[in-house]
Amino acid sequence: MVAGTGSQAPDGVRKGTEDLVRLTPPAGAKAAALIERERQGAFLRVAISGGGCNGLSYKLRFVEAPRKGDILVQSAGIEVVVDPKTALYLKGTVVDFSERMVAGGFKFSNPNAKASCSCGESFSV
Repeated sequence: MVAGTGSQAPDGVRKGTEDLVRLTPPAGAKAAALIERERQGAFLRVAISGGGCNGLSYKLRFVEAPRKGDILVQSAGIEVVVDPKTALYLKGTVVDFSERMVAGGFKFSNPNAKASCSCGESFSV
């Protein structure tokens, strides 16, 4: 675990499982390296917003703490936070990371997506 709450969620934050979102070991290792390098916060926020070529897109950013109402998931040594609205679209998603020069980066495998773009950064339900 990088930092943060350990096994207990802060007040107003629900504890979730990897049934919601799971990082693969390569994704966890890259997130840990970025947390150390960026120093923006010890939690990885996974969010979904409108946009992208298929209507919805994934957003990743580091935050210092979860917000009230967030769901906290421990995965691959990283504390991942998800807001309740995003959780509706994210359930069962696996986040992987590839070092490949072409089509590398974080990749999302979302069982709820009916269609996704070739870049893997947007989807529709």
